[in-house]
Amino acid sequence: MSLLVVNDLRGGYVAADEIVKGATLHVDEGEIVSLIGPNGAGKSTLLKLIAGLLRPKAGQVRLRDRDTAGLGAPEISRLGLSFVPQERNVFGGMTIAENLEMGGFVDGRHAKQRIAELYERFPMLADKRRAAARTLSGGQRQILAMAIALMNAPKLLLLDEPTAGLSPRAAEELFGTIVALNTSGVAILMVEQNALEALAVSARACVLVQGRVEREGHAGELASDPTVRDLFLGGKAQPMLAGSV
Repeated sequence: MSLLVVNDLRGGYVAADEIVKGATLHVDEGEIVSLIGPNGAGKSTLLKLIAGLLRPKAGQVRLRDRDTAGLGAPEISRLGLSFVPQERNVFGGMTIAENLEMGGFVDGRHAKQRIAELYERFPMLADKRRAAARTLSGGQRQILAMAIALMNAPKLLLLDEPTAGLSPRAAEELFGTIVALNTSGVAILMVEQNALEALAVSARACVLVQGRVEREGHAGELASDPTVRDLFLGGKAQPMLAGSV
């Protein structure tokens, strides 16, 4: 069953702007779907349109069979979607505990319980709960950003370049965290610069070119496709991560 359906979605940062030019895709329950493509293709813009941070010019977005195109981000969040942006995704001057409390504003009644669950899932956050977020390493900040997004118990998590700026080891560890979240029941739509690594942990992938989805298919098939590899994956096949799906 499709959790998210996007049909002919168009939009950009201003009314006259059309960076996304008719994108169509879907994410099923329990899937990881990667969105890959060249720089400037509109990948991050597409996530922001889905999340309600930008208002679509045209097209349809359905989340859990409800039309969300045109709703604001808080309303969409309450329907079970969370978005983790690439930058400015934590409050650096606040402690980890305070960051999580901020993430619980949508559903304050369950905030304490969810913070306790997140401390159990991510022991590093529990150990550093009184530390300012700005003191965390890049990988730790990304885990905190995802934990903030998990405070409203989303069914679908949108991740925009989660491993940007991380070392190869930190990126691999973060991909492991993403897989674990998915295994726990959270579907994920992910834009990722490390395209091969993203495909290795994804069930399906979409190739976005000039604001439109030009290819869609099983992630493994796209990773081995010569045309996709030459255009978007650095030219030659590379080994997948251990434990890839």
